[in-house]
Amino acid sequence: MTLTASYEQCRRLNARHGRSYYLATRLLPAWKRPHVHALYGFARYADEIVDSFHMTGDREAALDELAGRVAPALAGEPVDDPILPAFAHTVRSFRIDPADIDAFLRSMRADLTVTRYPSYDDLLGYMDGSAAVIGTMMLPVLEPMPGSADEAREPARQLGLAFQLTNFLRDVGEDLERGRVYLPADDLDKFGVDVADLRLPRAVPAVRELLAFEAGRARDHYRRALAGIDMLVPSSRPCVRAAYELYGGILDEIEAAGHDVLAARATVPRRRRLAIFARHLKDASAAGRAERRVPLGTP
Repeated sequence: MTLTASYEQCRRLNARHGRSYYLATRLLPAWKRPHVHALYGFARYADEIVDSFHMTGDREAALDELAGRVAPALAGEPVDDPILPAFAHTVRSFRIDPADIDAFLRSMRADLTVTRYPSYDDLLGYMDGSAAVIGTMMLPVLEPMPGSADEAREPARQLGLAFQLTNFLRDVGEDLERGRVYLPADDLDKFGVDVADLRLPRAVPAVRELLAFEAGRARDHYRRALAGIDMLVPSSRPCVRAAYELYGGILDEIEAAGHDVLAARATVPRRRRLAIFARHLKDASAAGRAERRVPLGTP
């Protein structure tokens, strides 16, 4: 697969599976979008191996095969893979920390065997690899302002945690179908919730109270992430602000439904998504025109 075709495959993965985030990426300068798609595509590709309802065969072996192709791809060797050429090119171009890639793959491997998390600290350990490092991998592409790279890492981590916890709350039923519960066992006990309660067609009051508590935790991660947006170059801020509002909008919908995520999947209405996009489009266009820089690592 050519590098151009690999980037296009990543874009299609993002468009198909990351509806909210893909819309936000349309606010980035055109030269940045393929690199964001490449990072998202790699994460989604690995996630599909461990999560797909339709995959047959040995998931562990498939994940091992993917992990085994990463190092050669990063070294510039040709690999027979639809995603890795673009991913490796982006990692090399922006000097993304290989430790973040290793942490991500460890969390994907945990999904093959770990189905419960005793405490929120345990869940955070998983999310550090599955979500926080996605934020820090995106950071070099989104570009911190000069002198802000170190300071911007923690808000980037927090935004990844906020997005993932939002998804966990939205997808309680879907995750349970896969045999996983991403709500800490300590919290289930605290609110008197049994896993069987999560299989009901509607959320009982105890489940709603539990989800309201976890939604508060997600809001806290969003608050910790907010200051990081202004640490980015102006051309990246509209994208991240839009993503922040779109994912936060999922929490709004969960709250509007009384935290009953079992009766229906919480989604941000199309009109609201387009309004968020339109609200940031003018700033994105102005920042893109002002930037006028030679793109780094353009495929």
